[in-house]
Amino acid sequence: LIKEIVRRAQPRNDELVYAVIGAPAQASIHNKEAILKVARETVDSVMLCSEPFSVAYGLDWLEDVLVIDIGAGTTDLCRMHGTMPEDTDQITVTAAGDAIDRDLAKRMERSCPGAKFTIQMVKNIKERHSSVFDTIEPVIVKLPVDGKPTAFDITDDIRAACRTIIPPIVEGLGQLIASFDPEFQERLKNRVLLAGGGSQIKGLAMAIEAEMEKRLGGGRVVLIEEAGYGGADGAL
Repeated sequence: LIKEIVRRAQPRNDELVYAVIGAPAQASIHNKEAILKVARETVDSVMLCSEPFSVAYGLDWLEDVLVIDIGAGTTDLCRMHGTMPEDTDQITVTAAGDAIDRDLAKRMERSCPGAKFTIQMVKNIKERHSSVFDTIEPVIVKLPVDGKPTAFDITDDIRAACRTIIPPIVEGLGQLIASFDPEFQERLKNRVLLAGGGSQIKGLAMAIEAEMEKRLGGGRVVLIEEAGYGGADGAL
Protein backbone atom coordinates (compact mmCIF):
# COMPACT_ATOMS: atom_id res chain seq x y z
CA LEU A 1 0.00 0.00 0.00
CA ILE A 2 2.77 2.47 0.93
CA LYS A 3 4.69 1.66 -2.28
CA GLU A 4 1.57 2.34 -4.35
CA ILE A 5 0.93 5.67 -2.56
CA VAL A 6 4.53 6.76 -3.26
CA ARG A 7 4.23 5.66 -6.89
CA ARG A 8 1.11 7.76 -7.35
CA ALA A 9 2.80 10.78 -5.78
CA GLN A 10 5.39 10.55 -8.61
CA PRO A 11 8.41 11.90 -6.71
CA ARG A 12 11.49 12.89 -8.72
CA ASN A 13 14.58 10.73 -8.27
CA ASP A 14 16.31 13.50 -6.30
CA GLU A 15 13.34 14.15 -3.96
CA LEU A 16 13.14 12.87 -0.40
CA VAL A 17 9.90 11.09 0.48
CA TYR A 18 8.40 11.65 3.92
CA ALA A 19 5.48 9.73 5.40
CA VAL A 20 3.18 10.71 8.27
CA ILE A 21 1.09 7.70 9.25
CA GLY A 22 -1.92 7.87 11.55
CA ALA A 23 -2.43 5.02 14.00
CA PRO A 24 -5.20 4.30 16.51
CA ALA A 25 -4.67 6.27 19.72
CA GLN A 26 -3.83 3.20 21.80
CA ALA A 27 -2.10 1.02 19.20
CA SER A 28 0.46 -1.21 20.87
CA ILE A 29 4.20 -0.48 20.70
CA HIS A 30 4.63 -3.76 18.79
CA ASN A 31 2.13 -2.70 16.12
CA LYS A 32 3.65 0.77 15.82
CA GLU A 33 7.12 -0.69 15.33
CA ALA A 34 5.76 -3.02 12.64
CA ILE A 35 4.27 -0.05 10.74
CA LEU A 36 7.54 1.91 11.00
CA LYS A 37 9.57 -1.06 9.80
CA VAL A 38 7.37 -1.53 6.71
CA ALA A 39 7.38 2.19 5.91
CA ARG A 40 11.16 2.53 6.13
CA GLU A 41 11.53 0.09 3.25
CA THR A 42 9.85 2.62 0.94
CA VAL A 43 10.29 6.16 2.32
CA ASP A 44 13.23 8.25 3.51
CA SER A 45 11.66 9.34 6.77
CA VAL A 46 8.52 8.31 8.64
CA MET A 47 6.53 9.70 11.56
CA LEU A 48 3.71 7.96 13.42
CA CYS A 49 1.03 10.01 15.16
CA SER A 50 -2.33 9.26 16.72
CA GLU A 51 -5.19 9.81 14.27
CA PRO A 52 -7.22 12.15 16.53
CA PHE A 53 -4.13 14.31 17.12
CA SER A 54 -3.71 14.61 13.37
CA VAL A 55 -7.34 15.77 13.03
CA ALA A 56 -6.89 18.51 15.65
CA TYR A 57 -3.53 19.56 14.21
CA GLY A 58 -5.02 20.01 10.75
CA LEU A 59 -7.65 22.40 12.17
CA ASP A 60 -5.15 24.15 14.49
CA TRP A 61 -7.27 23.19 17.52
CA LEU A 62 -4.46 22.26 19.90
CA GLU A 63 -5.48 23.80 23.23
CA ASP A 64 -8.08 22.21 25.54
CA VAL A 65 -9.86 20.14 22.89
CA LEU A 66 -11.40 16.67 22.88
CA VAL A 67 -11.33 14.78 19.59
CA ILE A 68 -13.69 11.91 18.70
CA ASP A 69 -12.42 10.00 15.66
CA ILE A 70 -14.92 7.28 14.65
CA GLY A 71 -13.44 4.65 12.36
CA ALA A 72 -14.50 1.15 11.36
CA GLY A 73 -12.91 -0.96 14.09
CA THR A 74 -12.35 1.62 16.82
CA THR A 75 -13.32 5.07 18.02
CA ASP A 76 -10.34 7.05 19.27
CA LEU A 77 -10.82 9.74 21.91
CA CYS A 78 -7.98 12.20 22.46
CA ARG A 79 -7.44 15.12 24.83
CA MET A 80 -5.37 17.98 23.43
CA HIS A 81 -3.62 20.53 25.66
CA GLY A 82 -0.92 22.15 23.56
CA THR A 83 1.54 19.24 23.36
CA MET A 84 1.71 15.82 21.73
CA PRO A 85 -0.83 13.69 23.61
CA GLU A 86 0.47 11.05 26.00
CA ASP A 87 -1.10 7.65 26.69
CA THR A 88 -3.11 9.13 29.57
CA ASP A 89 -4.68 11.61 27.10
CA GLN A 90 -6.11 8.88 24.86
CA ILE A 91 -8.80 6.24 25.02
CA THR A 92 -9.76 3.71 22.36
CA VAL A 93 -13.20 2.07 22.40
CA THR A 94 -14.61 -0.59 20.08
CA ALA A 95 -17.92 1.29 19.68
CA ALA A 96 -17.42 2.14 16.01
CA GLY A 97 -18.65 1.35 12.50
CA ASP A 98 -18.15 -2.43 12.61
CA ALA A 99 -19.95 -2.66 15.97
CA ILE A 100 -22.95 -0.83 14.48
CA ASP A 101 -22.96 -3.27 11.52
CA ARG A 102 -23.00 -6.30 13.86
CA ASP A 103 -25.75 -4.83 16.03
CA LEU A 104 -27.86 -3.91 13.00
CA ALA A 105 -27.44 -7.41 11.55
CA LYS A 106 -28.76 -8.96 14.79
CA ARG A 107 -31.76 -6.63 14.82
CA MET A 108 -32.52 -7.38 11.15
CA GLU A 109 -32.40 -11.13 11.83
CA ARG A 110 -35.28 -10.58 14.26
CA SER A 111 -37.29 -8.05 12.27
CA CYS A 112 -36.78 -9.54 8.79
CA PRO A 113 -37.87 -13.19 9.20
CA GLY A 114 -36.63 -15.48 6.46
CA ALA A 115 -34.47 -12.82 4.81
CA LYS A 116 -30.96 -13.65 3.62
CA PHE A 117 -28.25 -10.99 3.79
CA THR A 118 -24.50 -10.58 4.36
CA ILE A 119 -22.66 -8.21 6.71
CA GLN A 120 -21.51 -6.26 3.63
CA MET A 121 -25.15 -5.72 2.62
CA VAL A 122 -25.86 -4.50 6.16
CA LYS A 123 -22.89 -2.12 5.98
CA ASN A 124 -24.12 -0.68 2.68
CA ILE A 125 -27.61 -0.16 4.14
CA LYS A 126 -26.14 1.58 7.19
CA GLU A 127 -23.91 3.88 5.13
CA ARG A 128 -26.88 4.94 3.03
CA HIS A 129 -29.51 5.40 5.75
CA SER A 130 -27.70 5.88 9.09
CA SER A 131 -29.37 8.36 11.43
CA VAL A 132 -30.00 8.85 15.15
CA PHE A 133 -32.79 11.43 14.79
CA ASP A 134 -36.05 10.62 16.59
CA THR A 135 -37.93 11.18 13.34
CA ILE A 136 -36.40 9.92 10.10
CA GLU A 137 -37.61 8.95 6.65
CA PRO A 138 -38.85 5.32 6.62
CA VAL A 139 -36.04 2.93 5.72
CA ILE A 140 -37.53 0.24 3.48
CA VAL A 141 -35.09 -2.33 2.11
CA LYS A 142 -35.62 -5.29 -0.19
CA LEU A 143 -34.05 -8.56 0.92
CA PRO A 144 -34.38 -12.01 -0.65
CA VAL A 145 -36.75 -14.47 1.06
CA ASP A 146 -36.61 -17.87 -0.64
CA GLY A 147 -35.13 -16.11 -3.65
CA LYS A 148 -37.89 -13.49 -3.86
CA PRO A 149 -37.09 -9.80 -3.12
CA THR A 150 -39.22 -8.81 -0.13
CA ALA A 151 -39.66 -5.34 1.38
CA PHE A 152 -38.89 -4.81 5.09
CA ASP A 153 -39.16 -1.69 7.25
CA ILE A 154 -35.94 -1.40 9.31
CA THR A 155 -36.31 2.26 10.37
CA ASP A 156 -36.25 1.50 14.10
CA ASP A 157 -33.39 -0.99 13.69
CA ILE A 158 -31.16 1.56 11.93
CA ARG A 159 -31.78 4.24 14.54
CA ALA A 160 -31.28 1.91 17.50
CA ALA A 161 -28.09 0.36 16.09
CA CYS A 162 -26.54 3.75 15.34
CA ARG A 163 -27.34 4.96 18.85
CA THR A 164 -25.44 2.09 20.50
CA ILE A 165 -22.08 3.85 20.08
CA ILE A 166 -23.15 7.03 21.89
CA PRO A 167 -23.02 5.91 25.59
CA PRO A 168 -19.50 4.36 25.42
CA ILE A 169 -18.17 7.42 23.57
CA VAL A 170 -19.58 9.82 26.17
CA GLU A 171 -18.33 7.58 28.98
CA GLY A 172 -14.82 7.84 27.49
CA LEU A 173 -15.15 11.63 27.17
CA GLY A 174 -16.18 11.75 30.82
CA GLN A 175 -13.02 9.89 31.86
CA LEU A 176 -10.78 12.28 29.92
CA ILE A 177 -12.59 15.33 31.33
CA ALA A 178 -12.61 14.09 34.95
CA SER A 179 -8.85 13.45 34.94
CA PHE A 180 -8.03 16.92 33.51
CA ASP A 181 -7.14 20.11 35.39
CA PRO A 182 -10.42 21.12 37.15
CA GLU A 183 -9.87 24.76 36.16
CA PHE A 184 -10.17 23.88 32.47
CA GLN A 185 -12.69 21.02 32.51
CA GLU A 186 -15.62 23.21 31.46
CA ARG A 187 -13.65 24.65 28.52
CA LEU A 188 -12.60 21.14 27.46
CA LYS A 189 -16.20 19.91 27.59
CA ASN A 190 -17.33 22.67 25.22
CA ARG A 191 -14.61 22.06 22.62
CA VAL A 192 -15.31 18.57 21.23
CA LEU A 193 -14.42 17.77 17.62
CA LEU A 194 -16.25 14.94 15.82
CA ALA A 195 -14.37 13.33 12.91
CA GLY A 196 -13.87 10.07 11.01
CA GLY A 197 -16.12 8.12 8.66
CA GLY A 198 -18.59 7.25 11.42
CA SER A 199 -19.22 10.92 12.14
CA GLN A 200 -21.38 11.01 8.98
CA ILE A 201 -24.30 9.41 10.87
CA LYS A 202 -27.06 12.02 10.64
CA GLY A 203 -27.72 13.81 13.92
CA LEU A 204 -24.79 12.20 15.76
CA ALA A 205 -23.18 15.44 16.98
CA MET A 206 -26.48 16.60 18.53
CA ALA A 207 -27.11 13.16 20.04
CA ILE A 208 -23.66 13.14 21.68
CA GLU A 209 -24.35 16.64 23.04
CA ALA A 210 -27.66 15.43 24.50
CA GLU A 211 -25.94 12.47 26.18
CA MET A 212 -23.20 14.78 27.51
CA GLU A 213 -25.90 17.04 28.95
CA LYS A 214 -27.43 14.05 30.73
CA ARG A 215 -24.19 12.50 32.02
CA LEU A 216 -21.73 15.40 32.23
CA GLY A 217 -23.95 18.44 32.69
CA GLY A 218 -23.36 19.90 29.23
CA GLY A 219 -20.99 20.07 26.29
CA ARG A 220 -20.66 21.25 22.70
CA VAL A 221 -19.74 19.04 19.73
CA VAL A 222 -18.50 20.38 16.39
CA LEU A 223 -18.62 18.17 13.29
CA ILE A 224 -15.58 18.91 11.13
CA GLU A 225 -16.26 19.72 7.48
CA GLU A 226 -13.97 17.13 5.88
CA ALA A 227 -14.83 14.31 8.27
CA GLY A 228 -13.24 11.57 6.17
CA TYR A 229 -10.03 13.48 5.43
CA GLY A 230 -9.40 15.46 8.63
CA GLY A 231 -6.56 13.17 9.69
CA ALA A 232 -4.95 13.32 6.25
CA ASP A 233 -5.08 17.14 6.27
CA GLY A 234 -3.31 17.22 9.61
CA ALA A 235 -0.67 14.75 8.43
CA LEU A 236 -0.02 16.86 5.34
